[in-house]
Amino acid sequence: MASNSSSRHSSNNKLAESENAAAENSNNMSWGTELWDQNDNLAIHTNRGIDALDKYANFLRDRVAIETEYAGKLRRLVKNYQPKKKEEEDNEFTSMQAFRNLLKEVGDLAGQREVVSESLQLQIIQGVTLLSKTLRDDRKKCLSDGAMLQQNLTTQLSSLERAKRNYEKAYRDSEKAVDNYKKADMDLNLSRAEVERYKNIMTSKIQQSDDAKNEYANQLQKTNNLQQQHFSILLPAVLSRLQELDEKRTRGIREFIIGAAEVESSVAPIIARCMEGIVKAGESINEKEDSFKVIERYQSGFTPPTDIPFEDLSKLDPDSLQDHYSNSMSNHLTMRGTMSANKIKKRVGIFNIFGSNKNSLTADGQKEDFSDLPPNQQRKKLQAKIAELQQKIAQETNARDGLMKMKIVYETNSSLGNPMTVEGQLNESEHKLEKLKIDLKKFQGYFERANQAQVANNSPQANRNQLQNGHRTSRHSNGSADDHHDEGDDQPDDAGSLSRSGSEDNVAQIQNGHNNNNNGSASPESGLGTSHTSLPGSGQGSANENAIGEDAYFETEVEPLQPLGTCRALYPFEASSEGSIPMNEGEELQVIEIDQGDGWTRVRRANDSNGWDEGFVPTSYIECTLYA
Repeated sequence: MASNSSSRHSSNNKLAESENAAAENSNNMSWGTELWDQNDNLAIHTNRGIDALDKYANFLRDRVAIETEYAGKLRRLVKNYQPKKKEEEDNEFTSMQAFRNLLKEVGDLAGQREVVSESLQLQIIQGVTLLSKTLRDDRKKCLSDGAMLQQNLTTQLSSLERAKRNYEKAYRDSEKAVDNYKKADMDLNLSRAEVERYKNIMTSKIQQSDDAKNEYANQLQKTNNLQQQHFSILLPAVLSRLQELDEKRTRGIREFIIGAAEVESSVAPIIARCMEGIVKAGESINEKEDSFKVIERYQSGFTPPTDIPFEDLSKLDPDSLQDHYSNSMSNHLTMRGTMSANKIKKRVGIFNIFGSNKNSLTADGQKEDFSDLPPNQQRKKLQAKIAELQQKIAQETNARDGLMKMKIVYETNSSLGNPMTVEGQLNESEHKLEKLKIDLKKFQGYFERANQAQVANNSPQANRNQLQNGHRTSRHSNGSADDHHDEGDDQPDDAGSLSRSGSEDNVAQIQNGHNNNNNGSASPESGLGTSHTSLPGSGQGSANENAIGEDAYFETEVEPLQPLGTCRALYPFEASSEGSIPMNEGEELQVIEIDQGDGWTRVRRANDSNGWDEGFVPTSYIECTLYA
């Protein structure tokens, strides 16, 4: 162990020494001095380096897209395999509990992949993109400066070349002029004036040659100075800036790669805990415990039947043969109970929550208090109206306060305006505000009454009585109507006086034939209940109903009601009110009492105990087919 640590320590020291040596060598090496003549190659190299940085940025973007897609698919996978509501009873098994914990951990894994994706996007990709843009701008400026320096040097060299050519031409012309003068001076045939002209030409050409020589020397000195400055100071500075730019790019790639790894490492402990959670979930599965829970769930408590004895029918009396056979077979059957053994409750009606209201109508034809809407929709409309009025009151209050401040300013300094011009607007604002407050109080009263009606009518069996001329009508299972006076006196039957809330014609159509009650406005979001409670006959809720003062049920021993038709569930329904029953989409049920205008239909279906389940379901959730 000690030898391993010492060898590892020595290798680390060697690595550090090599890095230091490389750093010293790099400090002594400069592009400006070593690569003074490789400007074009350096431009190509730096461009390729920035392209490599952009390539790394694209790699990170593709990885972020993969991480995001992976996290999204994991979450979708977890959502698709979440236990359904009908599978909640299986949650007691350890295997199902472990599976739910597994889904939870996988969801956490998806969250960590999202963290990686977001961190790479915010911390790495944005940094790489910014660095790439900065490097390109700096490189462009460096190349532009280098091109300008090279252009200046080229211009000076051109000036030098031009001065040299001028000097060469002037020197040749002066030499020719000297030769011409010498020839003229030796020629005895020429006059003295001609010789003097040749002399003047020679003198002029010699002067031009000297001037061109001086210009050439001056340009040569300038060119040498500029060239020395160009290759020793100016160009190395530009190349050094390119070197720093390239080193910055290289250093940036190193930091970004390390940063991306650190982003991944930061979520590694959480991912490890998720894996530990998955392992723990798997270890929590106990097959013996699950087997015992299966026994507890399905154990009937009956003992297996004994051997059936042999009976010699020839020795029995023929008159008692049939009774004896029935009695012997009944010993091996399990009696489950029947419909006649249960007490059922018959309904007598529900509050007419959609009754007429003598208030004004809105612009869209609805009543002012929205009482012509279903309870939940009425409450939502009233809440929206109250919120709208409160907002208008706040706006009008701010406007009034502004007018009051303006009036005070005008009263203080009359040169700014006449206070009486604001007085009319202020009175109008006060009038509007008062009217809005009155409307708010009125709609708050509507909302309070709607809440009270909602509490009173939260059950389909909460009392279907409707008052007609001081009489209360209750519907019996055979479809007849018995009228009872408020004082309890007996009154004649009036089968045609059943109360309806505006749906007499629809009920008549149902009774005359088939009715497909499938309107597009009905949906599972209509505000009905969402959890199952008691069935008719459970006795729950009677105390509240008596407190209200209405006898909603009466208990009696009756035979099962004859079905009026059948219905099919258009939507799933989870019962929440007393007397309602749940149903699944597509389920077939028997109709035993049609809708009386309150939005509920009484249905029946066979249960697993060879008996019947009865209760109410929303009429808008079913499609009825009544018998002719």
